[in-house]
Amino acid sequence: MELRMPPTFDWDAIEDIAIALTDKHPDTDPLTVRFTDMHKWIIELSGFTGDPGASNESKLEAIQMAWNEEFQDRQS
Repeated sequence: MELRMPPTFDWDAIEDIAIALTDKHPDTDPLTVRFTDMHKWIIELSGFTGDPGASNESKLEAIQMAWNEEFQDRQS
């Protein structure tokens, strides 16, 4: 099953960001990634149009948890 990403997305597209991060970094355990690195990776994603300054710890934490769930799903 191929998941289709929206053409553009921002910080509120938590699931889309999680899928994109898993696609781009398939062997990276999300729980080992520092928020500063994750922030950089997110703003570098193709189609990401969010304001880099509009993120906060709670958004990054939610993204990390969604990314971890996607990562775990793909491991099984």
